[in-house]
Amino acid sequence: MKKGKKMGQVDFMLFATILLLLSVGVVMVYSASSYVALYGEAKDSMFFLKRQLLWAFLSLTGMIVIMTIDYHKFKKITGWLMIISIPLLLAVFLFEDANGAYRWIRLGPFSFQPSELVKYVVILYLAKSIDNKGERIKSFTYGMLPHLLVAGFYAGLILKEKNLSIAAVIMIVTLIILFVGGVKASQLFGLVTPLVALAGVFFAFSADYRRDRVLNFLNPFKDPAGKGYQLIQSWYALGSGGLIGLGLGNSRQKTHYMPEPHNDFIFSIIGEELGLIGALFVIVLFVLFVWRGISIAYKAKDTYGTLLAAGITSIIAVQAIINIAVVTGSMPVTGVPLPFISYGGSSLLLNMMAMGILLNISRQIETNN
Repeated sequence: MKKGKKMGQVDFMLFATILLLLSVGVVMVYSASSYVALYGEAKDSMFFLKRQLLWAFLSLTGMIVIMTIDYHKFKKITGWLMIISIPLLLAVFLFEDANGAYRWIRLGPFSFQPSELVKYVVILYLAKSIDNKGERIKSFTYGMLPHLLVAGFYAGLILKEKNLSIAAVIMIVTLIILFVGGVKASQLFGLVTPLVALAGVFFAFSADYRRDRVLNFLNPFKDPAGKGYQLIQSWYALGSGGLIGLGLGNSRQKTHYMPEPHNDFIFSIIGEELGLIGALFVIVLFVLFVWRGISIAYKAKDTYGTLLAAGITSIIAVQAIINIAVVTGSMPVTGVPLPFISYGGSSLLLNMMAMGILLNISRQIETNN
């Protein structure tokens, strides 16, 4: 951007889509969590709503602030973020595990999941590095391999926390960015993608609980009261919603049938209360988001902006696809939240800050594009 030149307007459709997704999230977190909150330890039906509203306000503020900052400035702090991310990923092992997984840093009433930050740090690194390499990205040993090793290193640390889902998201998005960055298709699709897929299958079967999830996915009714319980309850919710749903707040599955309905399986509550129409509305919002994200990536003023926009869009798209696939029984159960909608403060804040970067890229699109 030329010195002194003012930035243009944000992509209005993208901005409106993000706000709609955020609004749907706040409303559905309240609806899905009210029963659990009222009859749980909190004894307050609005317990999760109050927290989500606070995080939504902070997240929206963060997005608005960041979309005024030239996205090129993030190049300067990328190295520092990569260094800081390592002790953060290791710090989770100092805290109590949750069902055998070490994913959270807990400080009093607040908790932070470092992997949510790291997935965007990897994008910042890839965009900066690929931009710097230029045409040399076409070399396997100099172009593709170093990026795979760095992304794999961070994904490996996250895998050590027993979080295969986010590790997989990072590697999938890495392949997307490498493709957008111009690596040779023969190398990417002929060698690297099959190897990454095989590694995913290996790790899916390398731990008993992951292997059980995969096998249970094939026949959840084999253990309906145990390992297949959550998926079956999700199907009940989606099935009972019909075309127009039972009505907002009228979910039956959230009344202690669906475990933590405001988290990873919130989409099933959307289907139950708002029906097929409501579920399709949410899907359409994500499709609109992806469309505008791709458009911004295509029209970005430079390679760095293109790669950054493609990476941020891919993170949201891949997570949304995985979450909806899990909830509908199209893939084995895994812990990936639905972006902007599932309950969670640190995840929402980091996603919205990333939206600020994406909106800033849209502000710098050249008019001749």
